[in-house]
Amino acid sequence: MKKLKDYSKEELELMGYDDIAYIILEESKKKMKINDLFKKICEVLGLSDDDFVNQIADFFEILTTDKKFILLENGYWDLRTRHSEKVVIEEEEEEEFEEESNENIDENVEETEDDTYYDDDDVDDDADDDLKDLVIMDEEEDGL
Repeated sequence: MKKLKDYSKEELELMGYDDIAYIILEESKKKMKINDLFKKICEVLGLSDDDFVNQIADFFEILTTDKKFILLENGYWDLRTRHSEKVVIEEEEEEEFEEESNENIDENVEETEDDTYYDDDDVDDDADDDLKDLVIMDEEEDGL
């Protein structure tokens, strides 16, 4: 891979911030805070302090959406390829979670069953009586 100093100013200006950040992190072989990383990019491209302030948010968005980068603890950024994702699930925690989940499901089911369960004996037959006086008229009959 080419080093940062091997690129011409024109080549660097045509590159995206993410590409330059990748090269900087690759060469430095260490994680960096976003401010330090973007300052280095601004130095390389010859951008002003105003450019830094106006474009740091865009740079942050680029880093968060580009899968090549990973946000580490304490606000450090690094290349994803240098970090493996470790997922450790202890069996005791998993069993506790399953028990809690089942308890919550059972509670929710009981609550909803009480609210929505209707027995045929509880049905109000008087509801049909309320509609016995209902008259449906066509528009022609109404005179509209």
